[in-house]
Amino acid sequence: MTEHSNNGGYPIERIREDFPILQTLVRGKPLVYLDNAATTQKPQLVIDATSRYYEAVNANIHRGVHHLSEMATAEYEGTRETVRRFINAKSTKEIIYVRGTTEGINLVAYSYGRAFLKEGDEIVISTMEHHSNIVPWQLLCQQTGAVLRVIPISDDGELLMDEYAKLLNERTKLVSIVHISNALGTINPVKEIVAMAKEVGAITLVDGAQAIAHMKVDVQDIGCDFYTFSGHKLYGPTGIGILWGREELLEQMPPFQGGGDMISSVTFERTTFNALPWKFEAGTPNIAGGVVLGTAIDYVESIGLDAIAVHEQEVLEYATETLSAIPGLRIYGTAKAKSGIISFTVEGVHPHDVGQILDFNGVAVRAGHHCAQPVMQRFGVPSTARASLAMHSTKDEIDVLARAIDEVKEAFS
Repeated sequence: MTEHSNNGGYPIERIREDFPILQTLVRGKPLVYLDNAATTQKPQLVIDATSRYYEAVNANIHRGVHHLSEMATAEYEGTRETVRRFINAKSTKEIIYVRGTTEGINLVAYSYGRAFLKEGDEIVISTMEHHSNIVPWQLLCQQTGAVLRVIPISDDGELLMDEYAKLLNERTKLVSIVHISNALGTINPVKEIVAMAKEVGAITLVDGAQAIAHMKVDVQDIGCDFYTFSGHKLYGPTGIGILWGREELLEQMPPFQGGGDMISSVTFERTTFNALPWKFEAGTPNIAGGVVLGTAIDYVESIGLDAIAVHEQEVLEYATETLSAIPGLRIYGTAKAKSGIISFTVEGVHPHDVGQILDFNGVAVRAGHHCAQPVMQRFGVPSTARASLAMHSTKDEIDVLARAIDEVKEAFS
C-alpha cells in the first residue's frame, strides 16, 4: 500500500483508533468504509455513552420526581443546549427533537404548510433533492392545491441560479433546498438561495443531513427559517435528529402530533398545548438518542469541523484524481463547491455488480439511486455507485478502492 503523508498534523491515526468498527475484517480483508453518506460509524465515546445511559441513568423524562428521572431529564435537555450552541441558534426553544431529517421536513410540511399554504401558492425545490425533500411537498400540494416548482441543475451538478431567480415571484411561499446533495456532493450556496427567497417573502427550509458533519453550520448566518439534520450522519445514534426553526414561526404553527408531554392541560372539551419546544414533541422520545447525540457533537467539536473539512477535501481531491484516471469510469457531480461524495459508473457494469465486487475486497460503498431518482433521470442513468467520505477516511483507502475497481473491470472485460 502506498504511504501518503498527513498534511497539517491532522490526527488521522488517533481518529481511526476511536472507531472500533474500522478494525473489522470483511471477507478476510480490512474494512474500507465509504458509505458515510448513508450513515456514519460511531466512535467509542458514543458507544460507551449509550451503554452508560442505560446502565446508570435510564428513566422517563420531564414528569418524574425521582432521582433517575431528574438525571435523564437534565442530560436530555442538556443536549438541546449543546445543539443550540453547535448551530448558533438563538434559543433552546427553537431546537425540536425529531427522529431525523425526514421527520423534520415532514413536520414543517404538515404543520406550517397545511396551516399557511393555499391553492395557487408555489413551493420551490431543486432537481437534486433527496426523496425526503420531494414527497412531503408533493403531498402538501395535493392537500392544499399549492404548486411545486423545480430548479434545474447543470451537467456539473450545480443549481442553475438564473433559472431559480426566474421561478421566484409573489406566489412563492416556501423554498426548501438541500445544503449538500447526497447523490452529487454539490455544496449549494444556501445563504444566497435564502436571501433571494426572502426578497419575495418566502419561508425557507434547508436540509442539512449531509452538511452537518462536514462543515460549520450557523443558522443565523444562513438566514433560513428552518434547518434540519439527523444524528446518525453526525457520528451519533439512529432515530434522533433536530429541527431548528425560528421561534416566532414555531409559535404560530399548530402541533405536529398529539399525545403526552406536548400538552399543558387536557379536558374532553379542550386541550391547551405546551410551550416551545415541547409543543412538537409528543410522547416518550428517544431519550438515549438525545443524550448520546450530545456526546457525538462534543466528539466532532473536539476534532474541529474546520480541520475535518480540510482533511476531507484533501482526500476528495485525491479520490477524484485517482478515479478519473480509470478508463471507462465516469463521475457524476463535478461542481466547483463539492463535499466528499463521489458518485460514479463503470462502463458496461451495473452499479450493483460494482458494489458487490468492491465488497469482496472489503470496500463498502452504496449502489442504487440514493433516494434521488430525479437526479438519476437528469443524468440518464438508473443508478450509480457512491463512495462517501468521513473524518476517518484516508488516501490509502482510496487506493484500495481504485484497485478494487480495476478488479471490477477485469471481471467484466
